[in-house]
Amino acid sequence: MNATRRLHDLGQSLWLDNMTRTLLRTGTLERYIRDLDVTGLTSNPTIFDHAIAHGDDYDAAIRAKATAGLPGEALFFELALEDLVAAADLFRPIHEASGGVDGWVSLEVPPALADDAAGTLEAARQLHERARRPNLFIKIPGTRAGLGAIEEAIFAGVPVNVTLLFSSGQYLAAAQAFLRGIERRIAAGRDPAVASVASLFVSRWDVAVRDRVPGRLRNRLGIAVAMRVYKAYHELLASPRWRSLAAAGARVQRLLWASTGTKDPQAPDTLYVEALAAPDTINTMPENTLLAFADHGTVRETLRADGGDADAVLAEFSRLGVAEESLAADLQRQGAEAFGKSWDGLMARIAAKRDVRSAGSPRGWHPPRP
Repeated sequence: MNATRRLHDLGQSLWLDNMTRTLLRTGTLERYIRDLDVTGLTSNPTIFDHAIAHGDDYDAAIRAKATAGLPGEALFFELALEDLVAAADLFRPIHEASGGVDGWVSLEVPPALADDAAGTLEAARQLHERARRPNLFIKIPGTRAGLGAIEEAIFAGVPVNVTLLFSSGQYLAAAQAFLRGIERRIAAGRDPAVASVASLFVSRWDVAVRDRVPGRLRNRLGIAVAMRVYKAYHELLASPRWRSLAAAGARVQRLLWASTGTKDPQAPDTLYVEALAAPDTINTMPENTLLAFADHGTVRETLRADGGDADAVLAEFSRLGVAEESLAADLQRQGAEAFGKSWDGLMARIAAKRDVRSAGSPRGWHPPRP
């Protein structure tokens, strides 16, 4: 039994943090589903930018859609939805067999909308309607403006992957937005079973403090933060508020570990996957991390619901001047900015492939064609 099967049997979902047309056309994604127990997929602007830049799989489609008159953003979302709808169909049997718990794919709203709650909500609704698939999450960042959009999207019945979460405080704020949306649906007589996941980014913590901590604390901060969030997750699920919603038919907002590829070349390439093994969670990992874990990963221990030694480890970082919530705010802002830059690069790359000679295209939201 390989390591991916052991994680699957433990109750953790393994998702692929990648999306390319090559994965679909070569049958590679089907093989990962069959042989490596991959049960879902996430994408983001950086992933699509890399896929379009490093190959010609999208060139003919870009030219054809440009000839049809599609502007840059609408053109991109048609490309992305073609890929993700095909991927969603591959995962559909898993989605149905799990009762809608697993088998999801994710598509992100334009990063330029990070501070625009109304625009984010409109984009989320349009993309979800356009896909016409029950197993497509719309990714919305857990920023201040994003929280309002998350609540409204859940109330509207749009499944949401809350992205760019970095701390227990940010996680709980996103969870509260989800709960408010569900409570409003119940009050309005609507079905409360709207799916959501909350994505905590892990490895970026260790990159941020790499040069500020002694060797014994190297690559320990992200895992400690994740352990604290896991404790908060269990405390929320044990609360009377959640139990009341669950009794009414609400679904758990599952906790997802994101950014789990190892950034330190001196650390094991399976570091975060092995450390974050936990039932009823999701780990979305880059393709090279998935293959490394399948080849030589191990499953030794699972996370403790009480957070284990997270508080003690985080106290050590605090004594070194690492303020968790302050750094979490910085990481969230930097993450949003990075996705924005990737989005700008993606739009410019599409423009170049359309033989458009301008430096780029506007970042405002334009819905895909119906």
